[in-house]
Amino acid sequence: MEALKIEIVNPKALTLIKGMQELNLIKISEEPTSKLKSYLKKMRKNADTAPDVDEIAEIVEEVRAARYAKK
Repeated sequence: MEALKIEIVNPKALTLIKGMQELNLIKISEEPTSKLKSYLKKMRKNADTAPDVDEIAEIVEEVRAARYAKK
């Protein structure tokens, strides 16, 4: 079995895909997305430049290190 990720551009294609599912030719399952990734995707739509996940993780680690160093 092979798994593919498909982005549907034309809504009519969804009808075809659901028809194939009814014929038991394919199985449709939702891919879980993290809240962070969905939030970043939403924010990047409105921003000219947005940090990627690695840059955000680096900043978070710096803040955590500074916060826990005080204790």
